[in-house]
Order: sequence, then C-alpha cells, then structure tokens
Amino acid sequence: MPTVSQLRAGLATNLARISGLRTSALIPDAPQPPIAVVIPDSISYDTAFKRGMDTYEYTITVIVGRQSDRTAQSSLDGYCNPTGAQSIKTAIESDRTLGGVAQSLRVTDMKTYGSMTITDTVYLIADFSVTVYA
Repeated sequence: MPTVSQLRAGLATNLARISGLRTSALIPDAPQPPIAVVIPDSISYDTAFKRGMDTYEYTITVIVGRQSDRTAQSSLDGYCNPTGAQSIKTAIESDRTLGGVAQSLRVTDMKTYGSMTITDTVYLIADFSVTVYA
C-alpha cells in the first residue's frame, strides 16, 4: 500500500507538467504563485476486502497573484478548464497510477474560486477535488 506522502508526491509530479506552474507536495509557509499545493483531506480505509484498497481524497489549491483582477482571473480560468495545456484536470489525470503507486484517480470537481489572504497578501485561488484509489 502506498503512503500519503507517495501519493502527494505523485500528484505534485503530474501537476508539474503544466508549464510555468510551481508545485508543492507540502503546504508552504509563503507560497510563490502561480503554485499548485497538494493537501490531503481524508482517507477511507478498507474500501475493498482484506486491505485491497483505500480511497484518498485530496484538495489541490491553485494560487495565483492578483496584480490585476483581469489578469489573475484569466490565469486561473486556464487552470480550471477541463482540457488543455494549462488544465489541472488534464495534468493530474495524465498518469492515473501516479507512477505505479495508485490503482486509479479522478479529478471530480473545482469547488472554490475566490480570494484568499495569506500573510497579509491577497491571492486568487481555486480548489480542485481529487479522489485516489490505492
């Protein structure tokens, strides 16, 4: 069975396929946008008999700078598209086994789009839900 750290690292590796997007398998103290951060949400153990599978839920938080509202939203919109070179969904699902440590995965939704303040700086963020079967 894979570890939470292995799955986080695999998701960050898949996200690194997006040109110009930094990725982090750990939650940074001071993010440098644009960045995608992999955050574990929950684990459902024993979803198949005899330890056959666990189900992991992750949030991918994409953070972009807010130099201007229009530029920030245009940048974030590219990450939210279901397909394309900037698509978070396309990048994550490019290797559904995360280098062989997972059985499969799926990006299920984009659930948040808005402003967030981190260390007195306002950023624009979007949160994506990912289910990993391992």
